Amino acid sequence: MSNAHTANSANTILVTGATGKTGRRVAALLSERGVPVRAGSRTAAIPFDWTDRDTWAGALDGIDSVYLAYQPDVAVPAAPADIAAFTAAAAAAGVRTIVMLSGRGEPEALECEAIVRNSGLRWTVVRCAWFDQNFDEGAFADFIHAGEVALPGGDVPEPFVHADDIAEVAVAALLDDRHAGEVYELTGPRALTFAEAVAEIAAATGRDIPFIPISRTDFVAALISYEVPADVISLLDYLFGTVLDGRNSLPADGVRRALGREPRDFAEYVRDVAVSGAWAPVAQS
Repeated sequence: MSNAHTANSANTILVTGATGKTGRRVAALLSERGVPVRAGSRTAAIPFDWTDRDTWAGALDGIDSVYLAYQPDVAVPAAPADIAAFTAAAAAAGVRTIVMLSGRGEPEALECEAIVRNSGLRWTVVRCAWFDQNFDEGAFADFIHAGEVALPGGDVPEPFVHADDIAEVAVAALLDDRHAGEVYELTGPRALTFAEAVAEIAAATGRDIPFIPISRTDFVAALISYEVPADVISLLDYLFGTVLDGRNSLPADGVRRALGREPRDFAEYVRDVAVSGAWAPVAQS
């Protein structure tokens, strides 16, 4: 029998990356269910910073479960040591469960997953690759606004996943122990190339937004010109240069296994964002 939390549970959940794409959605869903949430961010009342281990003990004090979203990504060199230290601190603080956001198709992420699995805590791993929201909340939004998307790897299919699906699976795992020990690979229901994804956005917005394949070098230069943070540039270059090689092209069944329903389609995401007006072109000065 599963051990599910109730909406009136006094157990507090720490959401790391609480201002990020998935973390803020996880925190919102938990709050809607009446579950006490501690937002893990540098600016929170009880601050949490992956680069400052002195903040970890205070953030973990009194915590039952953790949504672990390592910044900038579990593929970076610092991740294994940080996650080993964090899981040890979590266990010492009495944390019961960790739900970890991991990278689908990232060999480096497997080392971090192993650390969490061997931590002695209940664990669930949620593996994802490219988010739908990269096109409106992430590094590609400026390209859409400008009316031209220039990226490497435009001909490799990718089953983009909706951040709302990620959050719903993470919350299910945080609130119900039947998900303990599971590895959920989350994708959308179909694979599209980046060129096809941009074409769907163009059609939904009624705009001419061409897709232009470019080299990784030119892509990095473009990101620098848009003042994208250096750690995000490094991660995107890694993802395009290493992970976007077809290894993740087949859709996975993680959303169905975790939630008993089909994942949201990219077309649904595109319709919602287009209706919101978030992809309006940038006014020319």
